[in-house]
Amino acid sequence: MVPSRPARSPRTSAQLGMKGGTVTADRNLTGRVVAITGAARGIGAATARAFAAAGASVAIGDLDADLAVRTAAEIGCLGSGVDVTDHDSVEKFLDEVEQRLGPLDVMVNNAGIMPVTQMLDESPESVRRQLAVNVAGGGFGTQHAASRMVARRSGHIVNVASAAGRIAFGGVATYTATKFAVVGFTEAAALELRDSGVRFTCVLPGVVNTELTSGLRDHWLLRSCEPEEVAAGVVAGVRRHRRTVYVPARLRPVSWAYGLLPGAARTQVMAALGAGHRMLDGDDTARRDYNRRIDTR
Repeated sequence: MVPSRPARSPRTSAQLGMKGGTVTADRNLTGRVVAITGAARGIGAATARAFAAAGASVAIGDLDADLAVRTAAEIGCLGSGVDVTDHDSVEKFLDEVEQRLGPLDVMVNNAGIMPVTQMLDESPESVRRQLAVNVAGGGFGTQHAASRMVARRSGHIVNVASAAGRIAFGGVATYTATKFAVVGFTEAAALELRDSGVRFTCVLPGVVNTELTSGLRDHWLLRSCEPEEVAAGVVAGVRRHRRTVYVPARLRPVSWAYGLLPGAARTQVMAALGAGHRMLDGDDTARRDYNRRIDTR
């Protein structure tokens, strides 16, 4: 059973940290309605727990509807099935969220997949599936959430990208392309809706200890962190209205330095650091269950 939605209390200037209309401190998340995709496990589930702990009313959606319901029961929130590649499915998910919990305040587009394969060997289905889940899925979530938020001139959309949306690694060329797309999409959407009252945050984690990275070896540029760290970054991004959040934070200067290099120099430097093959050197056996689940053949 999902707890009833608590009544919202008026947010004062002190709670919002307002000084001359500018937000400078944490927002109160108590009673805010938060929807998260890809949240039956991993980063999504950790983010759901973090928002629930902050007092938010949380709904998690996942392609695995049964697991979404079980995870939601553990957290004490709403769980539902959603296929982020299906425009209508995303709309129905958010309709259910608003019917059960109230107007949507925060949308976290977290669903994503990451096959690891050499670019020359990647199947057409793998390419299409990643574009559908990682790019179109976040786009559909943003569209449906923003249309509701713009009408109220209030809301926050979080798109979970990756450090691979700024820094290229071999073995995940299509995944890297999708995450570059998420970063660019978020910037463009934020520009279009700059006067709408809707805020945007793009989260760029490194390697996170979830099923998605099973069998992969650490690289010092993207040393692994825990999903709870990413969840904390998401919540902080919403509370403090941060446009970009790196997890861990030390990835920010690494990304900045990478971006300053000319293209050919980036290739040479990354190759010298072993980034061209590190993903491909992972344990295929350890990734077997994950690859079977995402089924990109």
